[in-house]
Order: sequence, then C-alpha cells, then structure tokens
Amino acid sequence: MSIYGGKQLANAFRTVRKNTIQVAQDIPEDKYSFAFAPEVRTVARMLTHVAISTRIWEEVDKKRVTTLVGFDFLGMMDKFNAEEAKPRTKAEILELLRKEGEQFAAWLETLTPESLAENVTEPDGKTTKTRFERLLSAKEHEMHHRAQLMLIERQLGIVPHLTRQFQEVVKQMRAAKAGGSAA
Repeated sequence: MSIYGGKQLANAFRTVRKNTIQVAQDIPEDKYSFAFAPEVRTVARMLTHVAISTRIWEEVDKKRVTTLVGFDFLGMMDKFNAEEAKPRTKAEILELLRKEGEQFAAWLETLTPESLAENVTEPDGKTTKTRFERLLSAKEHEMHHRAQLMLIERQLGIVPHLTRQFQEVVKQMRAAKAGGSAA
C-alpha cells in the first residue's frame, strides 16, 4: 500500500508554490530589480527561475527518461537563462508562477505508484534515484529559492508572511495562557 503518491506530491507542491506566490506578491514591483549581491539573480529573475524550473522535471520525468547519461544539461540551462532574461512585469511573473505551478501539480496528480517507483540513472552512470525522489527535489529546489527570497524580504524591510503568521499564533497562545492563568 502506498501512503504518498502523485496526489499527495501535487498537494505538497501546491502548498509550496502558494507560499512562493505570496512572497512574490509581498515584494513591491519596484524592488523586482533588486539583487542582494553581484552575480546573483534579481528578484524578478529568481521568481522566473522558480516558475519555469519545473520544466526540467517535466522534460525528464514526463517523457519517462530512464537515464540522464548524455542528457544535454548545458542546452537546457541556456534555454532557461534566455527565458529568465526576458523582461516581465510583476503581474506577468505572478501569472507565470500560477500557470506553470498548476500545470506541474496537475501532472503530478496523474502519477501512479509504479511510475514513481521507476529508477532513473544519474549523469554519472552509476547512481540511480527513483522518479519519486527526483520529483521531490522540485519542491526542495523551490523552497531553497524561497528561503533566499525571504531573506531579501528582510533586507527590504518586509516581514515574511510565514513569520507574520507564526507571530500571530504565538501571540494568541500567549493571550490564551494569560487568560487561563487569570482564572
């Protein structure tokens, strides 16, 4: 019996993408050109990178590729860099995040336990990973970049939404505790 399949993977990815979209909404458009260090993507490019990065997993896993030996990663990186470099407004980036995220999640929902259990040989020709493990890395990749974006929010004087939510929960817990000890 499988307890974590395509539907659960899709739901988890949707949660991650929802939080990324909230970060993108919270950063003002005039800060989308901000880069926290030289040679680092701007906010706009990082969000675009996150939006389109699911295409790599679709390219490999939707086509049921079983080996990455000889896969043209440099060609794919060049395509991604060109796509990231296209100028976009905040609204266009938000729409790209929504569209690409939902397209990827909808595809994840269709995956069977058998397809998730398939092994894919890594570029070294020796290591294998299950398709499930590879697809989990799509979520991990996005969370990595969202953490960077949340640090950028702090540099811009914005308290990240997840921090605001946590602070509110703690405030309510303290109020409940104070109310309970007053009785």
